[in-house]
Amino acid sequence: MSLVEWREEFRTGIDEVDFEHKELIELINNTYKEASEKGTSDALDEGLGEIFSKISAHFALEEKIMRELEYDQYQDHKEDHERLLDSIRDIMDDVSRLDEEKFGQSLKDWFVIHFSTRDARMHKQLQR
Repeated sequence: MSLVEWREEFRTGIDEVDFEHKELIELINNTYKEASEKGTSDALDEGLGEIFSKISAHFALEEKIMRELEYDQYQDHKEDHERLLDSIRDIMDDVSRLDEEKFGQSLKDWFVIHFSTRDARMHKQLQR
């Protein structure tokens, strides 16, 4: 079973964004699985580095699209992105003492909530 499952409610209608969302879900699931199976902070550390890199690039894409389309909640959405990046940096700084289950649940909660609320709202607004 995967930590995060793709749901249609996550769809933004922007092919590039949806493709990257699916990639991020797969990367999170693979990182969580590998870290759980190996039980080492090295696997988690490596996976977190890749997640951070991909999420940073993805957020830059979303923010570019929101600016171009003059999205009315751009600043709030961007701040939510910054909160997640800060959380991932904190986790990376303390990976040796990290509880993989807590890490997994935190990421799952953030993505499910962010995709189904902020990104879904963005989709609805940008379709008008």
